[in-house]
Amino acid sequence: MTRLPIIFVVDDDEQVLAAIRRDLRSEYRSAYRIMSTTSPLEAVEALAELKKKGEDIALFLSDQRMPAMSGVKFLEHAKVHFPNAKRVLLTAYSDIEAAIQAINDVQLDYYLNKPWDPPEEKLYPVLSDLLDEWHISHIPEFKGIRVVGFQYSPKSHEVKNFLSGNLIPYQWMDFYKEPKGKELLELSALDEKSLPVVFFEDGSHVCSPSAAQLGEKLGMRSKATEEMYDVAIIGAGPAGMAAAVYGGSEGLKTLLIEKHAPGGQAGTSSRIENYLGFPKGLSGADLTHRAITQAKRFGIEFLSPKTVTGIETQNHYKKVHLAEGEVINAKAVIITTGVQYRKLDADGIDNFTGAGVYYGSATTEAQACRDKNVYIVGGGNSAGQAAMYLANFAKNVYIVIRKPDLSSSMSQYLIDQINDTANISLVPKSVVHAAHGKEYLECVSVRNLETDEVEQKDAGALLIFIGARPYTSWTGEHILKNPRGFIKTGRDAQLDEDFAKQWKNKREPFLLETSIPGVFAAGDVREGAMNRVASAVGEGAMSIKFVHEYLAEV
Repeated sequence: MTRLPIIFVVDDDEQVLAAIRRDLRSEYRSAYRIMSTTSPLEAVEALAELKKKGEDIALFLSDQRMPAMSGVKFLEHAKVHFPNAKRVLLTAYSDIEAAIQAINDVQLDYYLNKPWDPPEEKLYPVLSDLLDEWHISHIPEFKGIRVVGFQYSPKSHEVKNFLSGNLIPYQWMDFYKEPKGKELLELSALDEKSLPVVFFEDGSHVCSPSAAQLGEKLGMRSKATEEMYDVAIIGAGPAGMAAAVYGGSEGLKTLLIEKHAPGGQAGTSSRIENYLGFPKGLSGADLTHRAITQAKRFGIEFLSPKTVTGIETQNHYKKVHLAEGEVINAKAVIITTGVQYRKLDADGIDNFTGAGVYYGSATTEAQACRDKNVYIVGGGNSAGQAAMYLANFAKNVYIVIRKPDLSSSMSQYLIDQINDTANISLVPKSVVHAAHGKEYLECVSVRNLETDEVEQKDAGALLIFIGARPYTSWTGEHILKNPRGFIKTGRDAQLDEDFAKQWKNKREPFLLETSIPGVFAAGDVREGAMNRVASAVGEGAMSIKFVHEYLAEV
């Protein structure tokens, strides 16, 4: 029988400890074991023993003022043994400064003021969010989805990227390095020609699966249930998820369609530190999990993975065509398909894409970069966040940029962090000239733009974060776009010389409305949009207001 994870509580006041233990058991006893003690010294001794037994501790909850040891000091010990557990400090009002300092000292996740009554408002929402976040990143040993494949196989990379993008925990086993992976294949009468193979908890498996096969096996919704939706949202990045939350919460029959995984480029970020309301920052996976959960809570439908191939207008209604031949009927459509990283034009890049060369995917391939030299192309925030994350695994991280420094393209907080990280180096006024290797990437050639000198460097991975090309090729000619493919909306659409050919309405288009009445665009896919998560979320929410105004007309 699988042992439940632990919530570990330390408080030297027996009455306070009894109260917190009572409330925790009332809410969490079915999913967690509650362990508690009045002695932080005994707790420190117990941690080592729990570690030896292979126990999982999901969350530590410690009082700050204890005579034998402060709460912050105890959490420092706890972090050594269980670094992934969530850490919460119980404080009096006078201890707030210590709690804020602990955010930096022990990466404190939250501090709670005493008393916490009523727990339904002041305790459970906070702890439940933290426990959900812990579960996203926690991969239980010998339980859950297991993937066996080759590290430098593009197909294996696609499978891992799909699972991680959809926030599905899995265990990766390299066929050449993990004997247990070979055992799994032998037990299922498979050989390496079947790789990659995904094994599920029920004992079944699929060989070299497509995204659609994985989605079906994992129980993702693949069929729309309604004949007509008030609004169909295409793309589940921050803008699309925000539109879904507001559409669902305001009573619109809302459908969200995503071709790969929710979150968009933001969903792959290892740490977003400038998003309002999260002083400690949050990962793209955390943001995605919270947003999708919130949207589903309001009753929206989420189809994934599904690819939209076109939009057709018929009698004021919209027909959204899917790649499999299905048609979705909606009164209004919001396009939030975001942008994709531009391909790097250098010799050998295409040969090793998915086999050492990756577009984004810092979190997916981080373990494979351990103790290697890693090169990153790009000077934006996504590149900086990837560099900071990979610095925890790689021997050295090199950021290759055309400009002399990062000041014009990256937020200052990231520049400061990079400057303070010993194993991250900037390679300015340079480009990656070529990629080399036999079966996978082994080294890169870097050319200095001033001297034209080319140097060949060992490289375990090359991650590309350059430019932004919108995913709009499927929209056709009726939706007006600028030369770079970004969708024109509002005044920008109205100024286009072809606007009159497309717009058949007496009023002017709304701010986020395209050249087709009732079709809106929000987020990075839109011309003139600001490339920030907060602005994408704002535009997604704003688009629902315009959908309401449009629906009032038809």
